[in-house]
Amino acid sequence: MDATPGTPASTPAPILTLTVNPALDLSTSTERLEPEHKLRCGPSVVEAGGGGVNVSRVIARLGGISTALVTVGGATGGAYRDLLAAESAALAALPGDGALATELIPIAGATRQNITIDETATGSQFRFVLQGPTLSIDEGMLCLDTLGGALHPGTDYAVLSGSLPPGAPDDFYARAVRRVREHGTRVVVDASGAALAAAVEAAPHVIKPSGRELRELAAALGLAPRGIATEQVEVDQLVAIARQLIVSRGVEVVALTLGAQGAAVVTAEGVLRLAAPDVSVRSTVGAGDSFLGAMVLRLAQGHDLAAAARAGVAAGAATAAMPGTQLGERADVERLEAQLAGGPG
Repeated sequence: MDATPGTPASTPAPILTLTVNPALDLSTSTERLEPEHKLRCGPSVVEAGGGGVNVSRVIARLGGISTALVTVGGATGGAYRDLLAAESAALAALPGDGALATELIPIAGATRQNITIDETATGSQFRFVLQGPTLSIDEGMLCLDTLGGALHPGTDYAVLSGSLPPGAPDDFYARAVRRVREHGTRVVVDASGAALAAAVEAAPHVIKPSGRELRELAAALGLAPRGIATEQVEVDQLVAIARQLIVSRGVEVVALTLGAQGAAVVTAEGVLRLAAPDVSVRSTVGAGDSFLGAMVLRLAQGHDLAAAARAGVAAGAATAAMPGTQLGERADVERLEAQLAGGPG
């Protein structure tokens, strides 16, 4: 395992993230996507992406301390490592307390790439998500052991986020949840499909599904009729599903992201609905990760759930206003956060 500068070893990061299927995110634009033509593209941006890594990046950008545990392999893994090291160094040079550290978990396969292309003639965005490298049984165990070894008494939250690569069992996140809970750390899961269905059986503290992901989860767990898994479900029905999940599976918080409709944060005590700020949406890539990073950071800082949810919605909106795969700027997040709290902005 390798590490890049960020958090001193003597100061455990209060927020860990684990990403087992990261990607080099390439974003660019072209006038129009057409078959059988050479498509001339505009400037391109390459960033180190993946669910948990993006969460850590957002936390550090907002002044928090986070360590990203991430698998890397092959030539693309080397480029990925260099991008993270550069971002960590850039954050360290900025005023404030934000810090991003990384612990790299070596794997045999090459780190995947994702491609996002904006079609300027129509305003449409096309996202090509490539398949990740196969994770061996031993590599999967190394990921879990690295996660367990990175947990310290000062670790407040561990975030398990992103898709699972080929070879990883559906219960990988469930096993990770149990590892984290053994250390008394609160665990947050942002996944989908069978991986999320297995994870909730281990009772994570927080899950962050989209509306579609929650409908699919409800159908998989038998919490609602399968006919409910349509795009026409009203938000109050989604909230009812979240309540069932809390009662039947022991999840404490369901942070439901709803895109242009904002978010609904559901607990046993009630539901908090938040409208999305009025921003010009340019790309939704990373918006969900930004929501989660900001929300978990505020919780780790001691803010209540309502304030944390406002920060999440603000960060998601700030990222949605950015092009391609770029994350929102701290000044924009804090401005939108103040607006949602009823202050000037």
